[in-house]
Amino acid sequence: MNGLAGQYLELADRLRSGKHVWLFLDYDGTLAEFAPTPEHVLPDAQLIDLLTRLSRFPRRLRLTILSGRPLSQIQVLLPIPGILLAGTYGIEYRSLEGETHTKLDFATNRPVLDWLKPQWQALIQGKQGFYLEDKGWSLALHARFAEDKQAASVISAARQAANNAPGRETFSILGGHRFLEIAPSVADKGQSVAILLDQLPWPDAQLVYIGDDDKDEQAFEVVRERGGLPILVSREPHPTQAEQRLPDPAAVRQLLTTLADTLEEQESNRTHP
Repeated sequence: MNGLAGQYLELADRLRSGKHVWLFLDYDGTLAEFAPTPEHVLPDAQLIDLLTRLSRFPRRLRLTILSGRPLSQIQVLLPIPGILLAGTYGIEYRSLEGETHTKLDFATNRPVLDWLKPQWQALIQGKQGFYLEDKGWSLALHARFAEDKQAASVISAARQAANNAPGRETFSILGGHRFLEIAPSVADKGQSVAILLDQLPWPDAQLVYIGDDDKDEQAFEVVRERGGLPILVSREPHPTQAEQRLPDPAAVRQLLTTLADTLEEQESNRTHP
């Protein structure tokens, strides 16, 4: 049996044994491959169908999507009732009942970003391969497709500008591969997972978190501390808080398909003994 098959069967066995599973999933890089810009990603009918299958068993599986994308985008990408959607690293979320909640007052948060946004725009003006994403609650500068030296120079200048922003003390600067984001300090996936676990307790549920980047590492640590299973999505191994690894979003979808098949099989056996 190869490693991937073993991981699929391990989680499926947890469900077969009657245990509850609370499954946290990142979106970009975990459920879907990265696109040139966030706007290039459109609803994926196959993914929607797969997650809808999983959402039909709320007594066995609690499904939560925790993304750096704004909640409004996640709602468009995954128009599925009965799952918890959290956007901008958990600053905003839609509950299982469909109610929207936020951690901060938007009007208080926004002036810092309005001060910084024109400076970042000026840094990338006329340059190829850059994209400035205004998420409302945060600003993100993407340089994945820029030339190496220019990407490094622009990211460095953008970081310096962010450090000089009035009100910077209530914000964090998030990095990544050719990526820079300034967001409120509560935009932390680890904090967000901990808050959800405390606010919506599900005794004896097995926690599983699947994500692909440094923002997910914050959540991996929390999940490990609470006896859960953090899974990294990466084609190459690297230092991580995760305990297992899947190579790409296709493997994640295969794992989710195995879980959906298991739940449907159990339901069929229960109703048609």
